[in-house]
Amino acid sequence: MPKVFITRPIPDQGIKMLKDKGYAVTIYPKDEIIPRKELLKGVRGIDALLPILTDKIDGQVLDVAGPQLKIVANYAIGTDNIDLEACKKRNIMVTNAPGPEIVQSVAEHTFALMLALAHRIAESDKFTRAGKYQGWGPQLMLGTDVYGKTLGIVGLGRIGFAVAERAVKGFGMKALYNDPKPNPDFEKQYGARYADLPTLLKNADFVSLHVPLLPSTRHLISTKQFALMKPTTFLINTARGPIIDEKALLKTLAAKKIAGAALDVFECEPSIDCDVSDHLELKNFDNVILTPHTASATVETRQAISRTAAQNIIAAFEGKTPPNLVR
Repeated sequence: MPKVFITRPIPDQGIKMLKDKGYAVTIYPKDEIIPRKELLKGVRGIDALLPILTDKIDGQVLDVAGPQLKIVANYAIGTDNIDLEACKKRNIMVTNAPGPEIVQSVAEHTFALMLALAHRIAESDKFTRAGKYQGWGPQLMLGTDVYGKTLGIVGLGRIGFAVAERAVKGFGMKALYNDPKPNPDFEKQYGARYADLPTLLKNADFVSLHVPLLPSTRHLISTKQFALMKPTTFLINTARGPIIDEKALLKTLAAKKIAGAALDVFECEPSIDCDVSDHLELKNFDNVILTPHTASATVETRQAISRTAAQNIIAAFEGKTPPNLVR
């Protein structure tokens, strides 16, 4: 009977699929990031590992699991928490869990953050709850329109594409995009223009990040890039935290060199700030919106990820190529 270890409770549909196949499924019971000691304990003798994106799956974990480990089925669209080279050396399959549901959820969340920044929703809520609202005023909490503005999309994967669709078709925005190569079909369909990153940053009113975390994208947005942005520019990140150099962002916000930022991910996650000793904290800026890595947090999407991860494991055990094989 194949043994499956899941590092945190996940929505039930994938678990049911695995149990219906007769697999022995063990789940770390606490709804928290699994401690390293418990992770190493849980993986001993397993045939499949279903980790969460917060779990570091390295050579030590794989060796403790044993040579029978067949697949690491990540409960995430990315795999930056997994040592792919270590898996390759041990002939272990690695899968991720993409799908249309996660694309749409993250795109919706991205656009919600964009609108909230432009219309100062979080600031207005805080202001009103504090009892500061004394009546309508012509200059009270003035924001900015999204309609007609330029959206700069950094990374034209499926999520970036979905964000652009909402921006152009739903809100009459103009689209600039940066990707390793131009996409003529996208340009034709949405009237978008390809631009190198400096050009995009100079011209965009909203910059939305949708690139994977790679050595080449770590600190992709840092001091030099912030200097190119307009003081009216808003930055949104629903990709991975380290794509933005947090210290550079904090200094840019303190100097009021951009209009604001909305972050669903953080460089030193789960810490919101990498260094609190510098007296610059993201939570202290009224023009910063913070959400706790919940861009894909809908019932529909999280169940879909659960099913996809289970499908990958089932395929591996049945001698088939998993549908979402990364390595």
